[in-house]
Amino acid sequence: MALVETQIEDGIATLTLNRPGKRNAMSDALFDELTGFFINPPPEVKVAILTGTAGHFCSGLDLAEHKSRDAEATMRHSRGWHAALDRIQFGGLPVVSAMFGAVIGGGLEIATATHVRIAEPSTIFQLPEGRRGIFVGGGASVRVGRILGADRMIEMMLTGRKYSAEEGLALGLTHYVVPDGQALTEARKIARRIADNAPLSNYIMIQALARIEDMSKQDGLFTESLCAALTQTSPDAVEGLKAFLEKRDPSFG
Repeated sequence: MALVETQIEDGIATLTLNRPGKRNAMSDALFDELTGFFINPPPEVKVAILTGTAGHFCSGLDLAEHKSRDAEATMRHSRGWHAALDRIQFGGLPVVSAMFGAVIGGGLEIATATHVRIAEPSTIFQLPEGRRGIFVGGGASVRVGRILGADRMIEMMLTGRKYSAEEGLALGLTHYVVPDGQALTEARKIARRIADNAPLSNYIMIQALARIEDMSKQDGLFTESLCAALTQTSPDAVEGLKAFLEKRDPSFG
């Protein structure tokens, strides 16, 4: 049985985490299958959707399979997560998360590496590491921390509190809240819209904006000008302007 079921239709890949008896808890084997897709995605894929099964997105690391590691091995394991989730965030492929049920620990780290997040009312966001005597290791201190701010993330980890879908929407952990059973349907609609964008424009947005956030104001503005120069002089920009003037949908390469 595949731990990540992959379906590709009309340029959109749907990746379904498939450990239903474990609330899709992340084992090393599941993580390897997931990240393997993003290391070498099929060339026809323009957008990916990431979702779960059996009522849950991902409940984090499978503590039942936790391996005893020394400090060096633990650090190397953490850095492996960082590299893999950087590949999801910065690989150039837009990724949409369709979330429900548990989005906990490592599951939240994976979700916040994606670019568009959609939640159903059943969604629960949580970082319970403080209750386990451990610390986040898959990038939450950066990705979740930048969404929530350090102050709120500290409180979230100290108390192990759970945020609902609506609370997550207010905080930025999700971008949309949809009715029960509608996350994947909405994800497909949004993925289609993104897939119809100019590929270079999508790529530049993914690569540039999160990095500009790390830059000084002047460095960020200079980088913005470079991105504008690349996109606005491309054949797709010519097509986009022509389509606008002709009152039709653009046809990008």
